[in-house]
Amino acid sequence: MLNEFLQLILSGIAIGCVYGLVALGFVLIYKATEVVNFAQGELMMFGAFIALTMGGLQFMPFWLSVVLAVLAMALIGGAVERAVIRPVLGQPIFSIVMITIGLGFFARGLASLIPGWGTLTHRLPTPYADQTVAFGELVLSAGHLMIILVTIVLCILLFAFFRYTRMGVAMQAISQNQLAAHYMGIPVARVNTLIWCISAAVAAIAGILLAPITFVHANMGLIGLKAFPAAVIGGFGSIPGAIVGGLIIGIVEALSGRYLPDGIKDVSAYVVLLAVLIIRPNGLFGEKLTKKV
Repeated sequence: MLNEFLQLILSGIAIGCVYGLVALGFVLIYKATEVVNFAQGELMMFGAFIALTMGGLQFMPFWLSVVLAVLAMALIGGAVERAVIRPVLGQPIFSIVMITIGLGFFARGLASLIPGWGTLTHRLPTPYADQTVAFGELVLSAGHLMIILVTIVLCILLFAFFRYTRMGVAMQAISQNQLAAHYMGIPVARVNTLIWCISAAVAAIAGILLAPITFVHANMGLIGLKAFPAAVIGGFGSIPGAIVGGLIIGIVEALSGRYLPDGIKDVSAYVVLLAVLIIRPNGLFGEKLTKKV
């Protein structure tokens, strides 16, 4: 019984890491532009499809296809910000949110029309497919282990980037006050584009990690509907909170799918979201905002 419980925890942590990476994209964009990008899941889906397409080329090694897919999605993310988001900045937030929702529908429709993608389910072949790693009596698939390891490495790299690089510090300044950052000489528009590039790249990594487990299909981007509660649970402005929120959602889903009645697993993320917001309205790591009157 204990081994089964620990096995579920490990599986939940792995899937929770994917939720956390997608939620991280939500947080990065929101901190810089105060825009909630509801097309974040579709960016993840496109990253998985691009990796699938490149991996299908006989001369393309798997790891090179992954790197090229991440770079391609970074460019796509920057292009979306320049062409779609930047022209409407300053408009009511509701309008921008509706645009990102529309982008999500457009991306799913476009993916279903592309030859070789379509509405079918595809398997992304990986060098570590069907392999397992044993930790005593616990067994973890290589795919789940890869998700956990890549998430840890990515979090370390992002921490170092935001802490020790000039561009990372500039991003933090913009997240605090865009106008003040502009007066200090920081190229706000260019930094916002870079943030969208990073967010799309992180989403692509999440999609590539998830693809061997859930397969690649046009609707896999709907995972963003579960990553969004993860971002809110962690505190929507907190980068560490996005990962923690994703882990909580992943573990709760794994346990509820095993020990609770059918159907509870699909709504467990939102139940946890409501419970956390009742106790901590700003999320677990969210800053408490005060308004002077």
